[in-house]
Amino acid sequence: MKIATWNVNSIRARLDRAVSWLTRMNPDVLCMQELKVPDADFPFDAFRALGYSAAVHGQRTYNGVAILAKAPLEDVRIGLGDGLPEDQARVIAATVAGIRVISAYIPNGQVVGSDKWTYKLEWLSRLKTMLARDYSPTMPLILCGDFNVAPDDRDVANPQAWADSVLCHEAGRHALRELIQWGLVDGVRIHHAGPGPYSWWDYRQLAFPKGDGLRIDHMFLTAILAMRCTAASVDREERKGKLPSDHAPVVLELGE
Repeated sequence: MKIATWNVNSIRARLDRAVSWLTRMNPDVLCMQELKVPDADFPFDAFRALGYSAAVHGQRTYNGVAILAKAPLEDVRIGLGDGLPEDQARVIAATVAGIRVISAYIPNGQVVGSDKWTYKLEWLSRLKTMLARDYSPTMPLILCGDFNVAPDDRDVANPQAWADSVLCHEAGRHALRELIQWGLVDGVRIHHAGPGPYSWWDYRQLAFPKGDGLRIDHMFLTAILAMRCTAASVDREERKGKLPSDHAPVVLELGE
């Protein structure tokens, strides 16, 4: 089973690339983030033509998450389910072939110390609460998405330049560690000790050709799936060419 995650940074702008990538890579499941369209404008037909069903939690202009799958999508849920206000479309979950799949888009935080930074840290805590309330670390579960956190300096090509930014600040890293301690394994780190591989390069200051990347897109597995993880990669080639997302797809493969 091949499962991928990709922040497409606007499905309108990246539809042709998404269709081409799915045709080339043929994953069983693709989690997407930052759709930037409401549900009604999501291109269901384009993905249906490739054999994928889609569960979508969209939002105009900002945010938006989805799960595409070749197998039926069961027990679809949106949001964190904690009764608190949720005006941002940031998480969707579904069961695919017996695996609980969660696609999440964690807030960026904008500036350390700002209201948006506080919201980011609170959101990560709420995500952990959702896992503890609704799921068990013993079940087959994968949490995928753009976490807007590089877990440690191995995940940053230039750690000194990014130190104390919203992507590398210790408070954000601590919040992510707390989430992982619920019972998750970093799928990429099973196969890559680091440095890298990186999944995001800023559009500005020629970050991609300079190699100034960060690993902020993650695929976290419960132990029962981690034991089945046979390969992990970042498709860096998808960051090249015309109108790329600033993120590259991350891909895991699971054996029997």
